[in-house]
Amino acid sequence: MYCNGIGFNSATLLGVFSSLSQCSNTLDDINNTHLRNCFQLHCLTIKNGLISEVEVVTALVKSYANLGSHISDCYRLFLDRSGQHDIVSWTAIISVFAECDPEQAFLLLCQLHRENIVLDRHTFSIALKACAYFVTEQNATAVHSQVIKHGFQDDTVVSNALVHAYGRSGSLALCEQVFDEMGRHDLVSWNSMLKSYAMHGRAKDAVELFKRMDVHPDSATFVALLAACSHAGLVEEGVEIFNSMTESHGISPQLDHYACMVDLYGRAGKILEAEKLINKMPMKPDSVIWSSLLGSCRKHGEAGLAKLAADKFKELDPKNSLAYIQMSNIYSSGGSFIEAGLMRKEMRDSKVRKRPGLSWVEVGKQVHEFTSGGQHHPKRAAILSRLETLIGQLKEMGYAPEISSALHDIEVEHIEDQLFHHSEKMALVFAIMNEANFPGAGNVIKIMKNIRICVDCHNFMKLASKLFHKEIVVRDSNRFHHFKYGT
Repeated sequence: MYCNGIGFNSATLLGVFSSLSQCSNTLDDINNTHLRNCFQLHCLTIKNGLISEVEVVTALVKSYANLGSHISDCYRLFLDRSGQHDIVSWTAIISVFAECDPEQAFLLLCQLHRENIVLDRHTFSIALKACAYFVTEQNATAVHSQVIKHGFQDDTVVSNALVHAYGRSGSLALCEQVFDEMGRHDLVSWNSMLKSYAMHGRAKDAVELFKRMDVHPDSATFVALLAACSHAGLVEEGVEIFNSMTESHGISPQLDHYACMVDLYGRAGKILEAEKLINKMPMKPDSVIWSSLLGSCRKHGEAGLAKLAADKFKELDPKNSLAYIQMSNIYSSGGSFIEAGLMRKEMRDSKVRKRPGLSWVEVGKQVHEFTSGGQHHPKRAAILSRLETLIGQLKEMGYAPEISSALHDIEVEHIEDQLFHHSEKMALVFAIMNEANFPGAGNVIKIMKNIRICVDCHNFMKLASKLFHKEIVVRDSNRFHHFKYGT
């Protein structure tokens, strides 16, 4: 059209930008083809004087974000139109930040509020999406108050976003309250509540809720149900639900559903059933399925099958350290330290790095980040001293370091030292040390972690909750773990 000399306007550009935004996951984009196309359109937009139109800039920001452009470039483009933003452009830039930088998304919402721009249902739902990534529910509660103030509490889309935000930020009680108070539930409402139950290990509540559904379930419904059954060890219920997908609801299981079933069987020690299911799958297993099988083999000592799963996983996700670490630990657990060493050497030679464990805890409305050993925290010495005392107290209560979760060919004392300095333990101690300074913080300590919690930290948190008579909630990469008074 352009080469033929036919003119175009903002409506033309909006259509093309919308099309480009849908291309981010296609194979052509491997070489950033679509991003280059977007840049060329950006140049044409400037050349033809259409960059001054706010809807065009908004579409351009969305396209750049969806195609993988750096978030700072999107924000700079947004700022270039200072003073010319409407609620749509504000919502677009908040959406860009919602997942990768939720704190900035929340600050932009606050700025929007200060400028007295009237917020709509879409802005609130995007802002709540950002709130789902915070350590506690305080940000979601703040947005919720504005939802009520602006009269959107009866809006189904906004209520669905609230259910999602409260569920992911750790307050299942508020999540249930919003759900129960909704005047009408659509499929997203039911699925959001089911996912929240699954994340918090409340499988029986999820199954009961499913029985109450008054809309036809979809693929996501069954992912939530099967994940819930997997976390709670409800094998028979999970198998029944999986079979009912095709038999009763006409939904063909996809990779996500098979991954949940492999996890369900694996956690329960039914490794052979998991392997049979993988072999019967009508599609090729992905890295999630092989990592799930590998984790189950690690837990139940199936070294032979673990090697197969690890090899398959490395083929599909060669830069992920999981397979190397799991196999190294499996070999170490069996006393095969030479093989464990070779596995770690292969990992180094492949230039694969282990993802560092990070934990966050909110104290006095400020979020503190911890690495293993608390290397960069200004209060590190005091935290380690208090941690040493706490370890002694917990050992008197029966705590025994779970060294099998970190076995290498090194002395036991060194293994224990590594375990004691895990980031979530550092975060817990810091919260305990500072609770006197923030007496209104309540009786619940919430910790967020970027990778899965290990068995040792799980045992540690359970006993600590009994010692301090507190509820400790740890949200890891997989789910929430609730520890309350020793259970």
